[in-house]
Amino acid sequence: MTAVRMPRRVPMSRAARREARHGFLFILPWIIGFIAFTALPMAATFVFTFLNISLAEAEPLRFVGLDNYRRLLGDDQAWAALGVTARFALLWLPVVVALPFLLALAVNSRSVRGGGLLRVLLFMPYVVPFVAGALIWQNMLAADGWINSALRLFGVAHPPSWLNDPAWVTPGLVLIGLWGLGAGLIVNLAGLRAIPAQLYDAALIDGAGWWRRLRHVTIPMMSPVLFYTIILAVVEVMQYFLVPLVLFDGNGDPGGATRFFNLYLYQTFFTFQEMSYGSTLAWLLFVITLAVTLLLFRLSRRWVHYTSER
Repeated sequence: MTAVRMPRRVPMSRAARREARHGFLFILPWIIGFIAFTALPMAATFVFTFLNISLAEAEPLRFVGLDNYRRLLGDDQAWAALGVTARFALLWLPVVVALPFLLALAVNSRSVRGGGLLRVLLFMPYVVPFVAGALIWQNMLAADGWINSALRLFGVAHPPSWLNDPAWVTPGLVLIGLWGLGAGLIVNLAGLRAIPAQLYDAALIDGAGWWRRLRHVTIPMMSPVLFYTIILAVVEVMQYFLVPLVLFDGNGDPGGATRFFNLYLYQTFFTFQEMSYGSTLAWLLFVITLAVTLLLFRLSRRWVHYTSER
């Protein structure tokens, strides 16, 4: 049996070693910042989950084992908050992924005039501070706001109470989230303009219409961008809490429909100052986000196509 010869490792040249050192020096500040402000705090919060750290704790600091995790399993408020986040995600994720893509298709179309102006107008709301945007939308979604006034003009006698009805507050929050879709539009537009024109020319020669070009050329070539958008949207929705905190002071109104998991975590850690239990909630959120992200990466092998792959 002939032995398999391993390829000989080629030593790095002096110029390559110097370039590697320079590259390491350039990223060294980021490495230091990551260790100091991300890795070490994450490790500290994991240790906190096994302690009884609380500023209101009368007992001295001690090891409590899995008590915080047992408390989490029996915490109905935590699981209810997780359900609120899941319901919002099911409604929000399709909007935040599909709408910027459709807007980019419209802006990129040759039949649409003033595409540059549309791109600027759609991106401008993104640069407005989000708290100010949320307060503006609060007035727009009020009982006598612009949206309900427009619905009455179209014949809706009793428009929804967007921010006061538990059944309508989630769609209302989705509408508020439309304020920041300008960044997603720019990302999708860049992806569309990176698609080689030769692919569309070949599809036209084969007699493909608009729908077939969209299905067999545009969407496959845009799949890495869409996948990137989905991952960012999942991470963002799991961290969602700023709008309910601003509009409802974090009290969960109406009827607990806005008590998101990240808001419950924030209040536990900073308002009630239960550091150990707040860290336990944070690690649950991290594990769920990581699991969903890994699942998406696994499923992406079936529909995401990279041009560099053979």
